[in-house]
Amino acid sequence: MVPILYSFRRCPYAMRARLAIAVSEQKVQLREIVLKHKPPALLAISPNKTIPVLQLNEQQVLIESLEIMVWALSKHDPEHWLTDQLPQMLMLIDSSDYEFKPWLDKYKYADRHPEQSEAYYREQAEDFIMELEQRLNRQSYLFAEHMTLADMAIFPFIRQFASVDKTWFEQSPYPQVKKWLAGLMDSDLFNACMKKYPTWLESGKAIKFP
Repeated sequence: MVPILYSFRRCPYAMRARLAIAVSEQKVQLREIVLKHKPPALLAISPNKTIPVLQLNEQQVLIESLEIMVWALSKHDPEHWLTDQLPQMLMLIDSSDYEFKPWLDKYKYADRHPEQSEAYYREQAEDFIMELEQRLNRQSYLFAEHMTLADMAIFPFIRQFASVDKTWFEQSPYPQVKKWLAGLMDSDLFNACMKKYPTWLESGKAIKFP
């Protein structure tokens, strides 16, 4: 069977899965869903009921976005996203997912967390932004002069961070992060992966991706 990817366009986890699938030229059937109306077919195969989910066959299902990325790139990695620094890349991605992301969520939804101010949550998240800035002062991307797994796994979340208060971000003291983010957002790959598709439940169409 052609693998089936359950995705939600704006979800950063789904974004990074689509990016890896697209660059690796793995053919999947895309099923765009609505988070408030998850299809029974997805709920039946996803223990945590989240997306992205990649159903490879009747027995094998990948339910973690990073797992999907590595699966795709292990099949074909034409732009060398996987390097000999993979362990270090995974450590930085962990920092993004488990240290930066919780602060990002509180920064995005500061009104839901009135125990501290929006500025406070942003300052906590900035620790990770500073780390990226230091890396990008040394080279064009986080681990090399070309984009790697780390860049593409992390940047969808930095995109969210930048969008919370665009005026503040544009004036922030992170020129290399801003340049890096702008370049990735302007890339043909990202724009191709952000194409809008009808939702699967409404259309019933099998959408070939990429």
